[in-house]
Amino acid sequence: MTDWRTVFGHDEPYEPQVDGIETAIDTGREGGYTVIEGACGTGKTMIALTAGIDLVRDPDTDYERVFVLTSVKQQLRQFEADLETINENLPADWNPVSGLTLVGKADVCPYNREKTAGFDDGNVYDRCETLRDRTRDLTGESGDTTAKNLAARARSQQIGLADSGSRSKNTFLETAGEPTPYPPDLPEYGEGGPVGAETEYCPFYAQYLEDLPDDEDGSPAEAIPYDFTDAGMITPEDLVARSVTHGTCPHSVMGAALGEAEVVIGNYYHAFDPRTVGSFTGALLDDSTFVVCDEAHMLEPRVRDLVSEGVADRTLRDAETELSRVIQPVKFEREGRQAEGGSKTADADLVRGELNDSDVSFEELNRTLEFVQDLRAELDRRVTASLDRNHRGWQSNLNDLEDAELPLRDPAEPAEDELTEWAREAGYGDADWVRAEAVGAVVQRVLNEAEDEDRTRAAPAVGRVLGEWYRRGHTDYFREIELERTWDDTEPPDSWRRAYNARLSLHNCVPSDAIGDRLGHFGGGVLMSATLEPIEAFTEVTGLQYLAREEDRPVVERRYGLHFPAENRESFAVAAPKYTYDNRGRPGEENPTRRSYANAVATVARLPGNVLVGMPSYAEAEWIAGRLEERVDKPVLLDVASDDETTESLKDEFFAGAGKVLVTSLRGTLTEGVDYSGDRLAAAVVCGVPIVNTSSPRTKAVRRAYDDAFGDGFTYALTIPAVRKARQAIGRVIRSPDDVGVRVLLDERYARDSWDSVRPYLPDNGEFQPVSPDMLDVGLDRFQSRLSSQ
Repeated sequence: MTDWRTVFGHDEPYEPQVDGIETAIDTGREGGYTVIEGACGTGKTMIALTAGIDLVRDPDTDYERVFVLTSVKQQLRQFEADLETINENLPADWNPVSGLTLVGKADVCPYNREKTAGFDDGNVYDRCETLRDRTRDLTGESGDTTAKNLAARARSQQIGLADSGSRSKNTFLETAGEPTPYPPDLPEYGEGGPVGAETEYCPFYAQYLEDLPDDEDGSPAEAIPYDFTDAGMITPEDLVARSVTHGTCPHSVMGAALGEAEVVIGNYYHAFDPRTVGSFTGALLDDSTFVVCDEAHMLEPRVRDLVSEGVADRTLRDAETELSRVIQPVKFEREGRQAEGGSKTADADLVRGELNDSDVSFEELNRTLEFVQDLRAELDRRVTASLDRNHRGWQSNLNDLEDAELPLRDPAEPAEDELTEWAREAGYGDADWVRAEAVGAVVQRVLNEAEDEDRTRAAPAVGRVLGEWYRRGHTDYFREIELERTWDDTEPPDSWRRAYNARLSLHNCVPSDAIGDRLGHFGGGVLMSATLEPIEAFTEVTGLQYLAREEDRPVVERRYGLHFPAENRESFAVAAPKYTYDNRGRPGEENPTRRSYANAVATVARLPGNVLVGMPSYAEAEWIAGRLEERVDKPVLLDVASDDETTESLKDEFFAGAGKVLVTSLRGTLTEGVDYSGDRLAAAVVCGVPIVNTSSPRTKAVRRAYDDAFGDGFTYALTIPAVRKARQAIGRVIRSPDDVGVRVLLDERYARDSWDSVRPYLPDNGEFQPVSPDMLDVGLDRFQSRLSSQ
């Protein structure tokens, strides 16, 4: 056995780190989970890595790797940095701990990174699969050449370009700061030279195939162009650079390296998304893996999204087209007609051959087409009826329509949904739902064979959702039609499809079974966040209590508070009127509640330095930003729902120069996982308890399902997650022992004990002094005076 202090990356651990590491190791040995709520500065990342690596390096355990899952990019970088710190401080006779960060094809494909050869983020997956299949076809048992020959051809093209004239920057494809052996455009294969786009192949993948062992018992790891024993932490940039200089495919190398790394860093998709696990990371999901779930307060909502299903109206339309293209040649042959579509339409022999190799009949193809056509017509009828009922004259006011939900049952009363009832009355039975998935798989194979191109087809996705729609229950799952604002000029001017994308949605209301089942696959691990309290509720909604009760696996809880100097911070819970819709009304309305909040926020915003203001929604953020511009003598920056690039630019503007006010929604990305350390933030104020829209049908369904599962749906599904959002926002202020700042929670529910008080869900509520709105400025002045006298 090793001493974990050998692995620990710093000279002396904090007291919470000693307890956390030893608890995680002991619990991990017993196949259990340690749940840690640790305030900023606890060193949770180092706790988890040290415990996991110690277990992996201990020959008396079965652990072979640590699998880190985090939903925040900044935390992913923190794990990379901490692993590098560990390696820098290991004894000289120890091999470095090997690490690997998982990213998508778009991030590592050399052609997509440089946006060459027709690649972009929108087509990289389909284009990659097509080129891989073509490369395999050329080098397979019946292929015309070898992988070695294909890679050599591409290298010779590059050399030829270089020798023929200038060695311009376009001669070599370069990425991650390294040159590759190939030209920027895809090479072509054919006797006598290039013969067209249909012969394009991927030389990087060809080289990877060449590097794979010939022996069937060999490991794909033999194709990795670097030595894992001394590699240390391999970031995505490192992976790309090391791979392309060897001329091999970075994404394939990443897949080959999965089982070799001692620490694998990814996101929740890599463990909880069924399709990602099935196609990429499934080998990591066993008892030889010690899993670390970081930012675990997000585990429940993120996994709920991953294990929910849905299919858009446009996908139904595309599936209808695909089914017709497969059916048409056989149908026309029987009628003595010529199939339309030329070479892009499958011929009758191909269709029959695929059907003969499957258990799908031609009649089932026709039946599924009819089902999809009728389903889309019923979707159209329901959307049109809803708009006629709720938005008179909507055809002439398409730009005024808003996102909407059309429930297919009473959200508060679990029962069979209306679409399932419609299907039965229309003559569609169990087999029509269930067999759609097998039909979709046949359609995909036929069209990919006919077009000699692997693409993401709509029919399999539609089939999968129809099957799940039939199989899933009606209490834990909620079915509805989602209407999302969009714009499509190709649709008729009076059609709702011009303004909306409709989606049949199957929501998993209670993902605890899915989470607990997946955690049960691992040998043990750590789940951690700064905001998990109440931990008893967290372990229920994540299925950990089930593992403890039914599988007798230990679940151990640890809580570590903020241990930075208390004199550097001041925390207030202001007893302002409840910031609820009934009290405040719509943004722009003037009433006592809004005036009270505008005054209090302005009081905090006038403090020296940067101030973060968190509101329940972007609409409320826009309202308070307007009031602050009138009252505060410093720039006011307003965050709106936007892309990552715009948000990053706003954040950079906030950090630069003199003090400013940044106003955002508590459901945005600027109140979680962002580093405001040092003088980047002097104060944060949260307005209201950010409970999601309780009138939403989906929210009502989740609340009812949580009532059935845990006894108190409002608390478990709404109140606790809302308080965690608020705690995440105010947690941005104090990030190190030297940070100084003010944290303010505005709403009497934080300040007073009452029937709807959330004060019990503030673990450090003793720090949040209850004050009346008119005494807030007095408390702030006292804090500023104390700082001045230090």
